[in-house]
Amino acid sequence: MKYLIIGAGPSGLTFANRLLDNGIDDFLVLEKEDEAGGLCRSAMVDGYPLDIGGGHFIDVRRPKVNEFLFRFLGEDEMNRYDRITKIRVSGVRIDYPFEANIWQLPIEDEIRHLKSIAAAGVNTGREMPESFRDWIIWKLGRSVAEDYLIPYNEKIFSVDLNTLGTYWMNKLPDVSFEDTLRSCLTKQPYGTLPGHASFYYPKKYGSGELWLRMSERIKDHIEYGVCIKDIDLKGRSVSDGRYKADIIINTAPWTSFENIKGASGGFMDCVSKLEHSSIVVKYLPDTEDEEVNWEYIPAPDIDMHRILYRNTFAEGSKGSWAEINTKRYKAKDGDTAFISDYAYPLNTVDKPEAIKAVLDEAASNNVYGLGRWGEWEHYNSDLVVELAMGLADRLMS
Repeated sequence: MKYLIIGAGPSGLTFANRLLDNGIDDFLVLEKEDEAGGLCRSAMVDGYPLDIGGGHFIDVRRPKVNEFLFRFLGEDEMNRYDRITKIRVSGVRIDYPFEANIWQLPIEDEIRHLKSIAAAGVNTGREMPESFRDWIIWKLGRSVAEDYLIPYNEKIFSVDLNTLGTYWMNKLPDVSFEDTLRSCLTKQPYGTLPGHASFYYPKKYGSGELWLRMSERIKDHIEYGVCIKDIDLKGRSVSDGRYKADIIINTAPWTSFENIKGASGGFMDCVSKLEHSSIVVKYLPDTEDEEVNWEYIPAPDIDMHRILYRNTFAEGSKGSWAEINTKRYKAKDGDTAFISDYAYPLNTVDKPEAIKAVLDEAASNNVYGLGRWGEWEHYNSDLVVELAMGLADRLMS
């Protein structure tokens, strides 16, 4: 075929539908699961939807993406919410982002954080450090780093933080002492709004419904239950040549292939440097909240790092679900839990050079990495849709 697409997650589905939009039907999508959606799949638990790969929401900030997605699940089938997020720290819950809301903490903690932010390296002109832990302290101040961001990252990734680079954290805004002081004096937040400040979620379904509808349109071009164990870059084929194409779009993790043919030794060395973490999504039937959509929990003595109160965004539902790194999860009898072996790409120190080499060599053979795993980036679903639309348009032209 002309195009072979590995993976029926958001990026693969978007790419395929974009082809069909332009009258191209010479393509095939291969999916290892028995339904589409990837990390954004949903299941019915206690009669209501639960997103088995964690919380996935459609941001409102990409109108072209939303226009495309609303073709499959209409805007009138969605609710729009203004995000309400909390952080559980120092025995209390404060609003997110942390630095804009430390005025909600006890006065002793408020003073301690203000002094620390004022002394942060980014505010005093000290040279930026290279190690991750030191960089977080330099960026946020020691007390904010040690109370919140360091333990939170240790929980979500469960690796030595100094194996991670700092390049991916540059999106964090500088914590301004002036803005933080102003928020403490006026008792209201100042600074940059977080991502997903407003989001869409289906009224009657989980987030997975959107991707199921996208897959329905191309149902004659998808094969399910096909686990790809090998890929031949130069031959542009998979499964020992069973499937062959002019162009391959790979949305699967590069490390999930047991054999990569036609690749240089350097390519394989770079693939071996790509690391990831896994999570468990556990249903909590008796935990609800009246107003908070989700909550971050940096406390080391609690296994979960995030809890999502589905009754605040899935209409009529009850209970919540927790996200837990698999290294921290201790299974109990009666648990309703879903494991995602590939949850988050790890931004290790040498990842940027490694994934660039992988993508460049693959692309030279008309094999293109796309999405969270094809590009090994922690992308949200709305962003991978945008990227998939862009790649499809470039290749078609």
